[in-house]
Amino acid sequence: MALASMTGFARGHGVCGAYSWAWELKSVNAKGLDLRLRLPAGWDAVEGPARNSAAQVLARGTVYGTLTVERVGVAPIVRVNEPVLAAVLATIKGLAGRVDAAAPRLDGILSLKGVIEVSEAEENEEERAGAETAIVAGFVQALKGLAEMRRSEGDALGKILTGRLSEIAELTARAEATPGRKPEAIKARLAEKIAELLDGSQRFDADRLHQEAILIASKADIREELDRLVAHVAQGKKLISSGGPIGRKLDFLSQELNRESNTLCSKANDLELTNIGLDLKAVVEQFREQVQNLE
Repeated sequence: MALASMTGFARGHGVCGAYSWAWELKSVNAKGLDLRLRLPAGWDAVEGPARNSAAQVLARGTVYGTLTVERVGVAPIVRVNEPVLAAVLATIKGLAGRVDAAAPRLDGILSLKGVIEVSEAEENEEERAGAETAIVAGFVQALKGLAEMRRSEGDALGKILTGRLSEIAELTARAEATPGRKPEAIKARLAEKIAELLDGSQRFDADRLHQEAILIASKADIREELDRLVAHVAQGKKLISSGGPIGRKLDFLSQELNRESNTLCSKANDLELTNIGLDLKAVVEQFREQVQNLE
C-alpha cells in the first residue's frame, strides 16, 4: 500500500437535468477522521452516503466538504397576488378624492411589494432523486482526486522520512565509533578520578572509589541505547516500505527515538559524543514533525 499525507485538495462539478452542482474538498491533519460538510438547505440526503464513502477511502484527517447546487434552465413562474392587488386598488380608490395626485400607473402598482410573486417551478421528485444520486457520485469522484493528491504527497513524505532515518543510523554509527567509548579512554578517566580522590583526601576511601568507578563505567556504556536506535531505524524503514496508514505507529516510534537520543546525551562523557547526541536529537525532531503529516 502507498503512503498518504493528511493534506490535500480536490474539486468536482457536473450537471444533472436542471441541477448544476460543485464539490470542493480540503483535508488537513487530525488524530482521526472527521468529515465536516456544508450543504445547501434541503440537500441533507447526500450526507449519509458521502460519510460512508469518505470512511472507505480515508483513515485520518479533517476533511472539509462544501457543496453548491443551482437549478438552471427552469423558467420562473410569475403570478399576481390577487388579494394584495385588490387591497392596493381599494386603497387608491379611497384616496382618489382626498389626495391631489396623478393617477397611478400600472408599472407603479405592479412594483409594490407583494403584488407580484415570482417562484420556481415545482421540483420533479424523480429529477430531484437523480440529482442527489449524481451529486453523491460526484463526491466519490472528488474524493478519489483528494486521495490521489494525498498519496502523491505521502510518497514525497516517505522519501523524506527514509532520509531522516538514514541520518539517524549514520549518527548512531558515529556514536558507536567515538574514541571516548574505547576501554583505554575509560581507563584513563578512571585513573584521573582516582588521582583526584587521593589528592583531595587524607585517607584512601575504597567505597568512594568503587562508586566513582561504577559511575564512570555506567555513563560510558551506551550499548543499549545504540542497539535500540538501530532497531528503531530498521522498524521505521520497514513500516515506510509496507505503506498504508502508519502515521500513528511512526509517531510512537519517534517518541522512542527521542527517548534514546535524550539518554545518549545524558550519558555522553566527552565533547564529540555530546555533539553527536545533539545532532541526533535535532534529526529525530525533524522526523517527528514530518510524521505528523502522515495518515
